[in-house]
Amino acid sequence: MEQSRKSPRIERDALGAREVPAAAYYGIHTARAMDNFPVSGRTVNPHLLHSMITVKKAAALAHLKLNTYPAAIALAIVQACDELLAGAYKEQFTVDALQGGAGTSTNMNVNEVIANRAIELLGGERGDYSRVHPLDHVNCCQSTNDVYPSALRMAAIGLVRRLSQAFASLQEALQEKEQAFADVLKLGRTELMDALPMMAGQGFGAYAKAIARDRWRLYKAEERLREINIGGTAIGTGLNAPVKYTFYITDILQDLTGYGLARSEYPMDLTQNMDVLAEVSGLLKAAAINLMKISGDLRLLASGPAGGFGELELPAVQAGSSIMPGKVNPVMAEMTGIVAMRVIANDTAVTMAAAGGELELNAFMPLIADALLESLEIMANAVRLFEERCVRGIRMNEARCRETVVHSSALAAALISHIGYEKSTEVARQARQEGKSVRQVLMEARLLPEADIDQILNPYQVTKPGVPGK
Repeated sequence: MEQSRKSPRIERDALGAREVPAAAYYGIHTARAMDNFPVSGRTVNPHLLHSMITVKKAAALAHLKLNTYPAAIALAIVQACDELLAGAYKEQFTVDALQGGAGTSTNMNVNEVIANRAIELLGGERGDYSRVHPLDHVNCCQSTNDVYPSALRMAAIGLVRRLSQAFASLQEALQEKEQAFADVLKLGRTELMDALPMMAGQGFGAYAKAIARDRWRLYKAEERLREINIGGTAIGTGLNAPVKYTFYITDILQDLTGYGLARSEYPMDLTQNMDVLAEVSGLLKAAAINLMKISGDLRLLASGPAGGFGELELPAVQAGSSIMPGKVNPVMAEMTGIVAMRVIANDTAVTMAAAGGELELNAFMPLIADALLESLEIMANAVRLFEERCVRGIRMNEARCRETVVHSSALAAALISHIGYEKSTEVARQARQEGKSVRQVLMEARLLPEADIDQILNPYQVTKPGVPGK
């Protein structure tokens, strides 16, 4: 409180002097970024910040081994990082997510907050960079251009694993529905028109297969995310970063994260090329396409119920209208579709940003980070909620399903090998025109003996006692 009542402190950089709030842990570089980029009102993704702080901690531990600067400074930096990783001082990360400079503003925000907290731990006052310097100590042997991409990949790995688990659970839920509805006959449709009979469980089995592919694709993508360019500094040549430091920090990051991180054999590649991140975004787009298809199908099959398909029931999770009593909307399936649309839109942004890099650096990494990490987060949340509050509570309207099969001319397809395509077409047309079942038309026209008709149609459960159409 005492420091917050003090007059603003004066800090200086290459552009001159500027006031910084006395209570702020950030410094002049962050303050200038706050002036320059009041764009979206959203700060940098916390997962990226967490990974960047982890990199700073690993760097300090590497320098502790190398005796690069006094051990007291390294230990203060490590303690400051630990506090930040535990959630302290979150409000000090103030830079907008959409910023120019390839992430330099974010890197400096992190450097300054860590430095000022370390200064306090050593008994000094914020802004006294003679004790701990944001660049000479916290950023020692680093550049934004190796810290930011490495941290982004680390953040993406954690979120990819979370999303992969969400897909695994959704796949399991769909497979359970495949088994539960294995004996429920329903009408299959192509181009929204009656096609052939099928079991409801088969439809859920097809959904499960698609989700399984999404899960596997993401699992394999992690292999390329594990390669980082830390130690490459500005353009990947490793200027100002001793070889021992590079090996130390990589090993320490492996220990701190539990990820199988590996230093790139060609850091210049990862410094300038963002194709791996674009690949992950593309896989998210593929997954979004499947989620849109599945959620859209469920909405369609649950439509009505009286005025639509009405073949299945989705869990009722909230009232659907402020004017239509009793109306319940498929809001969880709709939410899933909305998230899928956002992920597809984010992939367009990632694609353009990744392609927009020039020569030895991609200046649009902040957009890649913001869009990719958002996609990973919202998709993981959406998949979990879609599974828990929609898929697991689905029930089939078996009577409605059977009714559509019995009264559909689609059963005529089963007759082709017995009476030919042309005759089968006539049966289907007559059934539609006269509002009769295929079985009724066959019996009245005496195209086949009754025993043969029963044998042909029995697999579709339309000749069982009590079923309409017999």
